[in-house]
Amino acid sequence: MRICLIGAGNLATQLGMALSEKGHQIVQVWSRTSKRAAELASKLNCEYTAEISSIYSDTDIYIIAVSDKAIESILSKHVWGNTLVVHTAGSIPMDILAPYCTNYGVFYPFQTFTVEKKIVFDQIPLCIEAYTPQNLEVLNTLALSLSQNIRIVDSNHRQQIHLAAVFVCNFVNHFYAVGEELLREKGLDFEILKPLILETASKVVDQSPKSSQTGPAIRNDKNVMDKHLAMLENHPDLKKLYSLISESIIQTHKKL
Repeated sequence: MRICLIGAGNLATQLGMALSEKGHQIVQVWSRTSKRAAELASKLNCEYTAEISSIYSDTDIYIIAVSDKAIESILSKHVWGNTLVVHTAGSIPMDILAPYCTNYGVFYPFQTFTVEKKIVFDQIPLCIEAYTPQNLEVLNTLALSLSQNIRIVDSNHRQQIHLAAVFVCNFVNHFYAVGEELLREKGLDFEILKPLILETASKVVDQSPKSSQTGPAIRNDKNVMDKHLAMLENHPDLKKLYSLISESIIQTHKKL
């Protein structure tokens, strides 16, 4: 397919590279800054622009991969014609496209992306949705060229998946950063936590997260938890967070 990529950030870069490797032609990259557009275009061997008015019309599909808050602003500044337009956001409903496009849908790769780490798409869930069955078939064909894990997911369910992802990815990664800082305060190395992180993550492949829960909260070990809270005296926000998370674990396992 001939694809125009709207965006040049983490997701746009990873998706553009993957699509190009699978034989699709990225004909143009748009970004609000020429520098970002040019950097990605050089990797994809295509044209680029920072002007919305200069976005190509000769393309099979527009893939909008920008921040959630920028989507509608971009949509409102260009005439999209009959070309299929999709956004890639987990938390934005498909219907945001309706006032601006005749053919539209969602192409949501369910993964965390950074520019530095190349993602292999083969098993990544690709959540798709479209306004018409014909558009859905186009997106399904495009998705199958990247991954074997294709899910047809409506906007409500996609938003629920995105909410769950914030807990299991974004919040968990933040806790990694908290752990790293707590160790650094005492001159300790984050490396010591990595085997524990990997083992914890690997358990959920074969077990329910509830069944693999460990730690002082599930045992309701007040002595250990009180010691930890005392150690966090100089970190009132973390102390509050520790108490809230511990109480959530206690209440969750009371229900089992």
